[in-house]
Amino acid sequence: MPTTDHGELTAPVQAAAGHETSVTTQRSRAKESRRKALLSAAATLFAVNGFNRVSLEDLGAAAGVSGPAVYRHFPGKQAVLGALLLTVSQDLLDGGRHVVADASDPSAALNRLVQFHVDFALSNPDVIRVQDRDFSNLTGEDQAQVRALQRSYVEVWVDVLAGIHGTTDTADLRMRAHATFGLINSTPHSVRNHGRRMAIKSARPLLENMALAALLVTASPLSD
Repeated sequence: MPTTDHGELTAPVQAAAGHETSVTTQRSRAKESRRKALLSAAATLFAVNGFNRVSLEDLGAAAGVSGPAVYRHFPGKQAVLGALLLTVSQDLLDGGRHVVADASDPSAALNRLVQFHVDFALSNPDVIRVQDRDFSNLTGEDQAQVRALQRSYVEVWVDVLAGIHGTTDTADLRMRAHATFGLINSTPHSVRNHGRRMAIKSARPLLENMALAALLVTASPLSD
């Protein structure tokens, strides 16, 4: 390899190395872009048709690649489903932790968590449908990992609620979090009325206020 008297790479070799690095980076970005396109296509196709009625050829065509090319990114259709739900679960956990870390107090953290989750639900109705309908089609290992990530996400909410409700039992706080997820995650159905989709600008504040009311309500026996 050509070097200077001091053992350093000559300019042509440095340029070649830099070009090779640039090409590798471009290829990596292109591969990641195709992978994301496949996951996006999977979310839509699985939500509309169901996991079992979608083929790898369908996924490839929707993402602009051939069916066999899907194998360059995933070993099979079940792996696509696993990657989709694992990615979303990890993004929710990371996002929730980031929201709480940046909040000034538990009340601010709760408001921002609600906004964060409502934004997720309104932006990802297809993923919510897939989670509800096709979770059982994951491998056992992927099911365990998704559940673990989602439990950790619930605990992010429980920790914030504990700072607001004081000595309230943890089971109560966990139930509030789960009930709120059920409310917000109903958006694939609740924002539609006789086939017409409710405007996001109208749905968002309504969902946020309903969620906060459920999280902050004071529990007391109903009167007869």
